[in-house]
Amino acid sequence: MIPELGHFALACAVALAFAQGVVGIFGPSLRDARALYATPLLALSHFAAIGLAFLALVWSGVVSDFTVENIADFSSSAVPLLYRITGVWGNHDGSILLWCLILSLCGAAVAVAGGGLPASLRARVLGVLGLVSGGFLLFTLTVSNPFTRIWPPPLEGAGINPILQDPGLAFHPPVLYTGYVGFSVAFAFAIAALIEGRIDAAWGRWVRPWALISWCFLTGGIALGSWWSYYTLGWGGYWFWDPVENAALLPWLTGTALLHCAIVVEKRESLKAWTVLLAIATFSLSLSGTFLVRSGILNSVHSFAAAPDQGLFILALLGLTIGGSLLLFAIRAPVLAATGIYAPISRESALVLNNVFLCAIAAVVFTGTLYPPFANLLFGIQLSVGAPFFNQTVLPLTAPIILAMGVGPMLPWKRADLLPALHRLWLAGAAALLVFAVLTASRHVIAALGLAGGAWVVVSALTDLFRRRFSTLSRSALGAALGHIGFGVSVLGIAGMTLAVQKVVVLQPGQSTTLGGYTWTLQDIHDAPGPNYTQRVADIVLSEDGAPFLTLHPSRRFFAAQKVITNDAAIHTNGFQDIYAVFADEPATGGAELRLNRHPMAPEIWFGGLIMALGGFVSLSDRRLRVGAPARRRHKPEGVVA
Repeated sequence: MIPELGHFALACAVALAFAQGVVGIFGPSLRDARALYATPLLALSHFAAIGLAFLALVWSGVVSDFTVENIADFSSSAVPLLYRITGVWGNHDGSILLWCLILSLCGAAVAVAGGGLPASLRARVLGVLGLVSGGFLLFTLTVSNPFTRIWPPPLEGAGINPILQDPGLAFHPPVLYTGYVGFSVAFAFAIAALIEGRIDAAWGRWVRPWALISWCFLTGGIALGSWWSYYTLGWGGYWFWDPVENAALLPWLTGTALLHCAIVVEKRESLKAWTVLLAIATFSLSLSGTFLVRSGILNSVHSFAAAPDQGLFILALLGLTIGGSLLLFAIRAPVLAATGIYAPISRESALVLNNVFLCAIAAVVFTGTLYPPFANLLFGIQLSVGAPFFNQTVLPLTAPIILAMGVGPMLPWKRADLLPALHRLWLAGAAALLVFAVLTASRHVIAALGLAGGAWVVVSALTDLFRRRFSTLSRSALGAALGHIGFGVSVLGIAGMTLAVQKVVVLQPGQSTTLGGYTWTLQDIHDAPGPNYTQRVADIVLSEDGAPFLTLHPSRRFFAAQKVITNDAAIHTNGFQDIYAVFADEPATGGAELRLNRHPMAPEIWFGGLIMALGGFVSLSDRRLRVGAPARRRHKPEGVVA
């Protein structure tokens, strides 16, 4: 009964989404106030219908209703309750339903929080969101239905993928999807403004909070995903330029550029065409990532298997959304002429420089990710593009961004003098040079460059904070400085990881090895029970100068239902380095094969991401950012019927 209720709610959501789209897009042209006021109500009803469908699927997972094919294939009564819930979005059909739920939530948020917008603009924003949501809901209902029944049901479900049975899965996908889908609001604002033919400072102020909150969630989602794979998959790294990792990075890069462009539109009414194009590109890259993950084009531990009709349906949605929006942009481009003028040396120019290099990095990552599969698809050529390519192309493009992040906030708007700005940064420059000199003397040139760049960003942001005085600083400016500090902290962590040391060794109980200034001794190997698995645990004692100070317990877990073995890494951190051990295998000769690592500065990678997201939320708490938009003059159009 509950799955049928969810299926019915899903069908209702399709109808409500398309009604929201049609009324929202065409309602303002009808000059009927009732049509304008109906759109927010349709958005709220649309959200309620999808929410009911999603709750029905979650309930089916909680009670282990194996007559639902999705639950039978991806859940089990033997797994803990948390994973029966998270298993709902740990598969293709459920993840698409979660995507639709978040998209409808975005529409409901605009309906509730957009009361200060002109009625016609809000209606068109909601209309665009309704049409996009309607397309994905139609896909869900026709070729990706999570409520499909099977009979007779199995006695027990197949269970969730063991590597996904981790608390990180409860937070990473919803947070990441909120970031992905949240950029649909900025996209809808761009399309609505193109339809109306008007983009000004008020539009820049209205769109910036929505872009910022999406960027915060996307930043947090990427950081959580990186951390989850670091400790769950047991490979000891934080980023391997996996194609699906890159699919998440691309909208983050263009979304960061969008945030900075929206500031220029708001302050100077410049870069309007570029800002609209970035809004379209960011959401388009989010949709492209969805297609690539589910089409089978990219092979990744993150990707979902999908039937050909599912991939073609998403490709058609992608073509309609991207093609239609770019066509509208081309038609309306003449109305986007810039009105603000600024000098080559100014804060506007620094933001433009920032955008150029962010988009250049996005172009490199996009090309390196998609060229190999398409070369194989079109020409039968097998290519492999991995970390060496991305490191050698992306890192040089990052250096100018790091330099501009220190100088840009010191420059005034419109026209500036570079020398006074550099004079204020003497402490940041001294800190960067000192770090570079110390590490270069130790022959760690790459680490020296990265750590010096991180120190430059952090100290320059702190200098800007103290220069402006905390007591008089707006929360918007404080949040921006925190965002820069967080980026600098992540750079410090990434650079510090280049100094990591590791060793793969086979030890018998009682044997020792040395690594990173420590003595690692395998003390024992023993069995231990788990909630739905059995495990073999290795006890490793670390000593320094002969004195034991730490015991690690990495394990190998065997999941009988799936006949899968996973490695559970043991990690000890003091906030500035990780000591990391993996029980990789048990050789036939006995003992344990261990992967031992010492990772300097690793925690700063994720601390930095969380600080960046925190900075965004601090900015959002600034009342001027939320409600202080310059208001357009409101008037009742001729012929409007109340």
